[in-house]
Amino acid sequence: MDRREFITSGTLLAAGISILPSATVFGKNMDKVRLGYIGVGLRGRNHIDEGLLRDDVEIVAICDTQEQSLAECRKQFVEKGKKLPAEYTGGLDAYKKLLARKDIDAVIIATPWQFHKDQAVHAMQAGKYVGCEVIAGLTVEDHWEIVRTSEATKMPYMTLENVCYRRDVMAVLNMTRQGLLGEMIHLEGGYQHNLRSVLFNDGKQYYGGGVEFGPKAISEAQWRTQYNIDTNGDIYPTHGVGPLMHYADINYGNRFTNLVSFASKARGLAAYVEDKAPGSPNAKINYKNGDVVTTMINCANGETVMLSHDTHLPRPYSLGFRVQGTKGLWMDVNHSVYIEGKSKKDDVWDPAKDWLDKYDHPLWQKYAKTAEGAGHGGMDFFVFQAFIESVKRKVQTPIDVYDSVTMSVILPLSGKSIAEGNMPQPFPDFTKGKWKDRKSAFALNDDY
Repeated sequence: MDRREFITSGTLLAAGISILPSATVFGKNMDKVRLGYIGVGLRGRNHIDEGLLRDDVEIVAICDTQEQSLAECRKQFVEKGKKLPAEYTGGLDAYKKLLARKDIDAVIIATPWQFHKDQAVHAMQAGKYVGCEVIAGLTVEDHWEIVRTSEATKMPYMTLENVCYRRDVMAVLNMTRQGLLGEMIHLEGGYQHNLRSVLFNDGKQYYGGGVEFGPKAISEAQWRTQYNIDTNGDIYPTHGVGPLMHYADINYGNRFTNLVSFASKARGLAAYVEDKAPGSPNAKINYKNGDVVTTMINCANGETVMLSHDTHLPRPYSLGFRVQGTKGLWMDVNHSVYIEGKSKKDDVWDPAKDWLDKYDHPLWQKYAKTAEGAGHGGMDFFVFQAFIESVKRKVQTPIDVYDSVTMSVILPLSGKSIAEGNMPQPFPDFTKGKWKDRKSAFALNDDY
């Protein structure tokens, strides 16, 4: 069935008990989730697309400070024949009026990173589920505040990390849970993606390869580029580390204990601007963020994790996953799997497809057709589905507040390590010891 038929095909089975911080069962399931959106730029409108396809979602209200984004969002509703939502705009605090509404069950936050923490905290205090785009916060204390607020209000917070739901990532998760790779030893991942045309654009062509950022630009170049000027660290760790956390059972019988980070020199962005527009003043800026930032993390159970942030240089896209255990490994760069005693030849790679097709995750087997056309190769359907189904069933989200802040806090920790001459940094235990006995719910439900 197609995506529309799936959404209208009937009521889904209810989950058993809630695993919210209070371990409270809320009661009767919802038939429809009433959503508010804070931020309807490009990423926010991706989530609008997902919501408009579902008859179990009503988009009640949207908020943005830019008329251009609101106008583009209106077009989405008109094209789908849906009722226009209420709009909130006019200033950075406009979202608070949206949160004051009693007819909103949950919010999607897709604003620039510097606003995420306050908006999420206020949303939870207003009794709303929070689905927030990465990053959670900019300081270690920001992350603690999110945890304390979720625990105090009993409202779930979920980082909408879509790569956790990538098809090959979930197939390998299925393999690791079945013991195919043996005991986990070492894991790698990162964000290795040429973002130069995202960080700079001319305001005329979307990601058209200009050299402007800030007020003269559009979309992410209005704000994201500034982090590359001001910050030296892994400023986007969640795409890489989110999936790795599931392989290593982080926060579920295991945890990160400390990290150390290193940064190369920063040359890529200035060279890009000079090449595109010789003599531009933007080529003379002192970009602080190293072109390649490498972070090593220790785990309580003895595994090591390596992350890479590499977005300023020419390179094909890859998240650089390597999942290695006592029986074999998967590497996404060369699209290969090797499992001792099971691969076709000794010490010779098998094409990853041979294994990934065989161990395709049950969620992808069930919903691959439904996810066709969703953003990022279908990943956006699964992460949105997980959030909405959690709200409908009034249970904890499969990526919970502790998981969310763990993957995000690498940003300030890596920056501190680099600033202190590559000194190791202790990793906060946001669970306060509960990691020893917690059980993961990620991708173990029949529907999310």
